[in-house]
Amino acid sequence: MTRDNSIVVEKLVRQFKKGPRAVDGIDLYVAPGEIYGFLGPNGAGKSTTVLMLTTLLPPTDGKALVGGYDVRTEGPKVRSVIGAALQEAALDPLLTGRDHLRLQTMLQAIPRAERKARQNELLDRVGLTEAADRKVGGYSGGMKRRLDLALALVHRPSILFLDEPTTGLDPQSRTALWEEVARLARDDKVTVFLTTQYLEEADVLADRVGIIDHGKIVAEGTPAALKAEIGRPSIHVIPRQEDDRPQIQELLGRFGEKLGGERDLAVRLNDGLGMADVIRAMDSSGIVAADVELRAPTLDDVFLAKTGRTLEGAATDENGAAAG
Repeated sequence: MTRDNSIVVEKLVRQFKKGPRAVDGIDLYVAPGEIYGFLGPNGAGKSTTVLMLTTLLPPTDGKALVGGYDVRTEGPKVRSVIGAALQEAALDPLLTGRDHLRLQTMLQAIPRAERKARQNELLDRVGLTEAADRKVGGYSGGMKRRLDLALALVHRPSILFLDEPTTGLDPQSRTALWEEVARLARDDKVTVFLTTQYLEEADVLADRVGIIDHGKIVAEGTPAALKAEIGRPSIHVIPRQEDDRPQIQELLGRFGEKLGGERDLAVRLNDGLGMADVIRAMDSSGIVAADVELRAPTLDDVFLAKTGRTLEGAATDENGAAAG
């Protein structure tokens, strides 16, 4: 019998005492083998959603089926089919990477004859073979995140939850983790539910993304489709002289809607207008810029259009980490 490795969420709610709804009646569906990117700022409800879907936090209302099992009533069955690498890796600094995997294979009841091979396979997969016998206390942040991923994969889960897995990693470690996540979905048909604040991460990895803000999903679709909704490119101008800023801003306002930006001045161009139109107007007005750039729509533009703010400028959570 084929395992059901989908995620089905209907009107899911989590209400904390004396606080707002961290998750406010969301609906979503993640197909088997899909990488679903869950975007949102701190406090939007991302981590709270993951905690409910992994049975670590009971929903206040609504329904969620993970792998075909109800998170409310079939917690042990849900946990048997999922792997989870959450924000805080539960690693013992006095144990080696191999020690952690040896312990995890025992806890997951991997047959004794298979344990060593499984440990070696996973160490190789996440690039920790050479560091396997070093104590984790000496690991870098990227190495710890990769070990945490290996631990989540020990029992060959059909659904993998990754809660902001690359936060704080250097570009090389981030790329290595992206490659492994993509391989899991492509080769092993693992369903991946990925929360992130990195727009590039969602753009590179996700088959579809959902954007959550204040506990509600405000947009959902493929990255390409969401960017196509915005449609119009933006033009960004960096003044050569600071005194030119007001004049440039006034000129750009004739070509589209203003966008936020600390260093550059930018507008989303109205339909039918392009970079040449702006350049000609600047030349006619005698304005000389340090740089002028035309940019295609990005997921950050989608987030700005849906929420009125940029993802990077989002506020932190007032109710603690659980409401992330």
